[in-house]
Amino acid sequence: METIGATLSRVEPGEVEIGLPYRADLTQQDGYLHAGIVTTIVDSACGYAAFTLMPADAAVLSVEFKLNLLSPARGERFVARARVLKPGRTLTVCAGDVFAVTGAGEKLVATMLATMMALRPTGESRPVAPSRPRHP
Repeated sequence: METIGATLSRVEPGEVEIGLPYRADLTQQDGYLHAGIVTTIVDSACGYAAFTLMPADAAVLSVEFKLNLLSPARGERFVARARVLKPGRTLTVCAGDVFAVTGAGEKLVATMLATMMALRPTGESRPVAPSRPRHP
């Protein structure tokens, strides 16, 4: 997230918001925010939303998602808002939306349905879990 300039702007149990300012180097050939970046921020928002409801010793992994790109991502900044739809012991289902923000307001540009997995310690070596999101 740091590499693309995205930041957590809101963290609540089961809900997360990530903000991203427009950057020309994150666009595709027509100047719209690249679909890969749109996907990155909403996947991260869904993952962190799920993570807020997981046990303290768990890590989170995306195991499946469906992204619909609804409109070209053109804006001064972008906001990904995610919420947990169904928490579970191992799998958590989340929904997220990405909005392009301009002086005229917000426009929905993408929506995601995602399944996140809680990884629990097994004694085997595994990647270091991300730090818990903090309230901004």
